[in-house]
Amino acid sequence: MFSVIFPGQGSQIVGMGKEFFEKHEIVKKLFKEADETLEFNLSKLILEGPKEELDLTVNTQPAIFLVSYSIFQVVKEVFSINLNKAKYFAGHSLGEYSALSCAGYLNFSETIKILRLRGHAMQNSMPKGEGSMLAVLGLKIEEVEKILKDNQKNFEAQVANDNSDGQIVISGKTKDLQILSEFLKEKKIKNIKLPVSAPFHCNLMNKATKVMSKELHMLDFKQSKNIIISNVTAEEISNIDDLKSLLISQIEKRVRWRESILYMINNGVNQFIEIGPGKVLSGLVKRINKDVKISSINSQSDIESLNI
Repeated sequence: MFSVIFPGQGSQIVGMGKEFFEKHEIVKKLFKEADETLEFNLSKLILEGPKEELDLTVNTQPAIFLVSYSIFQVVKEVFSINLNKAKYFAGHSLGEYSALSCAGYLNFSETIKILRLRGHAMQNSMPKGEGSMLAVLGLKIEEVEKILKDNQKNFEAQVANDNSDGQIVISGKTKDLQILSEFLKEKKIKNIKLPVSAPFHCNLMNKATKVMSKELHMLDFKQSKNIIISNVTAEEISNIDDLKSLLISQIEKRVRWRESILYMINNGVNQFIEIGPGKVLSGLVKRINKDVKISSINSQSDIESLNI
């Protein structure tokens, strides 16, 4: 049994999806539809850059979705591989929207519009430079949580992403994370400041939650037989009403990626297919469980060698 998974922010590179864009009319049409829907030349930014502009959250989120969705359609339509046979669909943060759209819950234009709004809301949730994110390497989630709890008088920070054992991402105010970083260095614990424009998945995103709450309630989610795993609960989403409230909660809640992967494995999944730019999620899955099969779909040859 296999699951289809979709990457989040950090997987973007200039030129992603270029091979698919050049070879397939279906992708050219999607890139054109994205530009027209957003009234903005997103396709040129994806294919040509500049990188600094692509890396802005307001651009990154719709860009990664567009490439992921395009690759999904090529696999399905051009190669006639039925990805809807997947037991589960899941995505990391913004990747959850890619999962929802590819699984049939949201149409393409609605998804790309809501991600542009989401990116804008998250990027502008607090003044630039005041918040940031820190990757803590080599520790388990329980160890990181204990450090945060024991030192809450010295700094305030929250777990943003539980990615895998050995890779936990923390969000908070920049000044607090600087204190945390120094504390970790003293303990010989490796940590890296991430190149992001805001502290995602923590309570500093409260303004973004208010914006997205209003927008998500207006969206027309469709019923689908495909099953989505929620970032917030690391379990199946049972109905559409839950879906809306979980997507709102997702902005401030941690991404429970490690638990999501374990849930799928414990329910019979032995293969993961990552669709979208990069191989970030494939690397995380390997760290979570070395025995499952993983395929990253980034090129035509990746699809040709796909075996499900």
